[in-house]
Amino acid sequence: MIPAAFDYVAPTSVADALAALAEAGDDAKVLAGGQSLLPILRMRLNAPEKVIDLGRIEELRGIREDGDHLVIGAMTTYTEALASDLVRDHATVLHEAIKEVADPQIRRRGTLGGALVHADPAGDVGAPALALDTEFVVTGPGGERTVAAADFFADLFETAVGDGELLTSIRIPKHTGWGGHYEKFVRVSHQWSIVAVAATVRVEGGSIAEARIGLTNMGSTPLRASAVEAALVGAAATDEAVRTACAAAAEGTNPPSDLNGSSDYRRALAPVLTRRAVLAAAGG
Repeated sequence: MIPAAFDYVAPTSVADALAALAEAGDDAKVLAGGQSLLPILRMRLNAPEKVIDLGRIEELRGIREDGDHLVIGAMTTYTEALASDLVRDHATVLHEAIKEVADPQIRRRGTLGGALVHADPAGDVGAPALALDTEFVVTGPGGERTVAAADFFADLFETAVGDGELLTSIRIPKHTGWGGHYEKFVRVSHQWSIVAVAATVRVEGGSIAEARIGLTNMGSTPLRASAVEAALVGAAATDEAVRTACAAAAEGTNPPSDLNGSSDYRRALAPVLTRRAVLAAAGG
């Protein structure tokens, strides 16, 4: 199908983008990589009067160090993040998750910020961001504010980014020396996750000193498996010990039922995938 007619603007600065948003109000949509928005427009599931393309705003791109944090511009593509030694070395679980995102064509166009604001619970970068205790820098008419990962994902396709605001950068505390793995279960290659687990683990002397676990598609938002994280601390990095700690992975979740599986099916998958992710992250 062909999208309904709309006005198109391509600002070259965040200030200009915010001005365009303010002028258009509820009748605007923001275009990042377009991998989610463009199909919606083509199917006429949404018909905005104005599309604001952020693709020419260079200040929204790039990856840099800022003390003990990585700072990733919201318009940084998956491909750029995947090629970054900084992401691989200091946010390994995000690097591993990006490898599982769709296909090379999607990764070349899709952006981290666009995916995070879209907030699809089956998307592959929300759970790693949550596990890494990411901070989100949101910019609006009143200036910048920082939102913790625990407060960013509000509900299904909803985030803390308000009307007239933009996600401008992503701040990730460095997890240098931590192992990371993303275990994704799908029926067809390049599919949205049926269930996936993001695990980042720090091992000392053969035992797990710290662990952070994010769950994909186990509720209306990405979730932290807090009970598993607590159970893993001090556990030996062995199959038996990790299996026991990961048994509670589905605790407190509310996974959907759809054509790919029932909620009970997903609850049964979660402990298995969590065990695999933790062992891989721990080097087991």
